[in-house]
Amino acid sequence: MIVYSPNMLKTFEKCSKMYFFKYVKNLSMPVNDEIFETGKNIHAMASYYLNRENIDRFEDALSEKENSLWQNLKNNEYFSYECLKTEYNLTVKIDEYYFGGRLDALVKSDNDYIILDYKTGSAPKDAVYDYQTMVYLLAVSELFSTCNVIFVYIDLKNKKNTEINLSESLKQEYKTRLKTIADKISKENYSASKDNCKLCEYGKICYDKILD
Repeated sequence: MIVYSPNMLKTFEKCSKMYFFKYVKNLSMPVNDEIFETGKNIHAMASYYLNRENIDRFEDALSEKENSLWQNLKNNEYFSYECLKTEYNLTVKIDEYYFGGRLDALVKSDNDYIILDYKTGSAPKDAVYDYQTMVYLLAVSELFSTCNVIFVYIDLKNKKNTEINLSESLKQEYKTRLKTIADKISKENYSASKDNCKLCEYGKICYDKILD
């Protein structure tokens, strides 16, 4: 059974051949260690903190940059809400397809379930239709049988929150969009996108790339 993650869907939309290398052939490429480590440390701190662990020694070990991001998160209004889950894996089924991922945190305020996603960079440009937004909102909505679900991207660098409220109309639109891209992936017609070839990390092994 394949569970499509938001990153898998984004990769396929960007270039189906890139999807083939990354998720069918499982070819991994080097990542920026500094960016990866910063995000990893902030997410770990958040999980410990929300689960009421003593984090004093961890805070002392943060770099200046990491500490600045961490203080922004600690002081965010949503971070004070009742915490239900952290680093939570969940899936949702749409027709014959499964979609899923891991939430940074799920909090509650009155009757609203609020998904928190911490960004050490910035929120997606079109957050409403980002695959992460769609998958997570649908999954939490199905889990608690409610449309009272909110997705909040917390941009730690710019101290900005981006909120998306789920509605019944959005719910149906999200299901249609996710099923459409899953249908395309299932056809296994992988070809390179000429828009992304030049900067693609798989360029040296991709024989479909378009050269000038």
